[in-house]
Amino acid sequence: MTAPQTLPRDPMPGRAGEARDDEPATGSVVRPDDHYRARRDRFAQERDALTRRWNRVANLRLLAFLAAASGLGYGVWQRSALAAVAGVILLGVFLLLVRHHGDLGRRRRRAAILHDLNAEALSRIARDWDALPLRYTIRAAPGHPFAADLDLFGRASLLHLLDTTSTPMGGATLARWLLEPAAPAEVRERQEAVAELAPVLDLRQELALRGRLRERGTPDPEPFLSWAEGGRWLAHRRSFLWAARAGTLLLWSLIAAWAVGLLSNAGWITLALVVNVLIAQVVAGRAHHIVARAASQQGAVAGYAAALDLLAGARLAAPLLQRFQADLAVEGRTAPEWLRRLNRLTGLVIPRDSLAYPVIQALTLWDVHLLAALERWQDEAGARVRRWLDVLGDVEALTALAGLAHDQPGWTYPEVETGLQAMAARGLGHPLLADGVRVVNDVQVGPPGTFLLVTGSNMSGKSTLLRALGVNAVLAGAGAPVCAVACQLPPVTLWTSVRVEDSLEHGVSFFMAELQRLKAVTDAARANRMAGDRAFLYLLDEILQGTNTAERRIAARCIIGHLIAQGAIGAVSTHDLDLADEEPLASAARPIHFSEQVGVNPGDPAMSFDYKARPGIATSTNALRLMALIGLDLAPAEASVVADHGHPGIEPVLRRDRADRASLGDSRPRGDEVEHPRER
Repeated sequence: MTAPQTLPRDPMPGRAGEARDDEPATGSVVRPDDHYRARRDRFAQERDALTRRWNRVANLRLLAFLAAASGLGYGVWQRSALAAVAGVILLGVFLLLVRHHGDLGRRRRRAAILHDLNAEALSRIARDWDALPLRYTIRAAPGHPFAADLDLFGRASLLHLLDTTSTPMGGATLARWLLEPAAPAEVRERQEAVAELAPVLDLRQELALRGRLRERGTPDPEPFLSWAEGGRWLAHRRSFLWAARAGTLLLWSLIAAWAVGLLSNAGWITLALVVNVLIAQVVAGRAHHIVARAASQQGAVAGYAAALDLLAGARLAAPLLQRFQADLAVEGRTAPEWLRRLNRLTGLVIPRDSLAYPVIQALTLWDVHLLAALERWQDEAGARVRRWLDVLGDVEALTALAGLAHDQPGWTYPEVETGLQAMAARGLGHPLLADGVRVVNDVQVGPPGTFLLVTGSNMSGKSTLLRALGVNAVLAGAGAPVCAVACQLPPVTLWTSVRVEDSLEHGVSFFMAELQRLKAVTDAARANRMAGDRAFLYLLDEILQGTNTAERRIAARCIIGHLIAQGAIGAVSTHDLDLADEEPLASAARPIHFSEQVGVNPGDPAMSFDYKARPGIATSTNALRLMALIGLDLAPAEASVVADHGHPGIEPVLRRDRADRASLGDSRPRGDEVEHPRER
């Protein structure tokens, strides 16, 4: 297909050939996979060396403890001051080794996580889905305009490829950006931020590291946020707080007076203790419940503080990133400082099942005083916590997109402008295919009043092209680079009908399911025209294949004609080669096709595909050839029918194929007969 005449130059840094600040200045750019491989091996060596040291210190710890216990025990038993002193010294050595052992463990875990991050990056580049962790099981709502058709979620999906987040907020934000395209101004802001973050691999991996270093698991932050933003229980019950303060002060004053001899009757102490127990029965239970909610994410809060600390201290130039940094300050303190203060407070929570809990509550009413301190924190910073976590989620989503830009330096940042009339791309490919497998094409969808008609034989690449258009439109709307040399498009409302399924549970046949989907597409096109702020982009694959040819052709023409009348732009793949023979589709269609190559020489594959789009309507089909390749041989009568219907030359191919397989003693197709079976 002819390439678009005008396409944007790449406006952002991070293209192939540019040096990055985390790569060696050798005069030639290090390939991303080579760079990840070197980092993975370096951190593996560091992890293994630390593991050996950790094991040695563990043994020394044990020896020091046994020696200290022996020295102290011998000194007490034999009343030997020298042995007792030696035992105390060895006990000090043991405590130092405990501290050193913990430090080695933290360093080892850090090296192990960094090793895993770089190993995952290699799997991501290779599209090795089995080796790449799938951390989120996000699903789009049933009937979503494009999520299921374009493989946005699940294994081997776009989210699976992009996801480097380590917090629930980051994963949710990234998924939302894929589902909800941004306005052009916001897309440009994200592109600038992504372009700045792409080269700084150390910063991005440190952010992911700090997220993974927190306690295991990804608890839902909503209970914590509902507490931070919620009401102040104790603030409306000041009498309980003053009673707790007075009761605690009175009890300890009486204990002090009794200790120095000013009070001879210990009964007053008992009375004060009973009063405190009664106050604890009335107040402390409710106070502990609220305190436990505040402490529900103590480990996670520490991880959030560490990640936000990294963000707050980074030198960033992109306006979007600078606004995020500005959101992390309140009343002279940064968000990490506020969160660390909260983490210290929640670290003072005493578990209710602890044996010391009732004693401490009776003596101090601890939960009441701790709740008062937490509510002061709520008053000062509670209303801002959600915004801080939103910022962290936004930055994690940006770093995920930046990882894609770093790993695919040949991709481009698309030009998304309201005034554009078409989606035009040079060298467009499917982002989920690996570089060594992907085949790219020049393609244009639009302007309004036209549609891209994609024909071709089975397995030749029609569906893959439609999905490539859709997935790249999703990436463009999220602010990410797209799999193309150059690309421009208007902001689009995207709808697809590619992967329609029947429903036994709901009694919906395949044909009815497809009709319902197409009705949703046409209704959305009409509604989009009324809104008028976005172009409507539709992608229809093998439209209405669940009915007979004559009715399918008539219905398909009606549906496509309706979409054209609504000013939509789109692409339609079909096996009906005469679908656009009549007006109004004849003048609106912009046909391209894919084809197969049939081997003519001995040893050639019986059939192969180059997945290259060519102008015009397809000139060949291959269904019967594929039947033969899998062993569904045609009888001579059927073969003559094929020849009568415009497929001369197929019988020699079938005969040669049968002869080749018979010579091998195997009726199955050879492994090289059909290339890239995953593509249609």
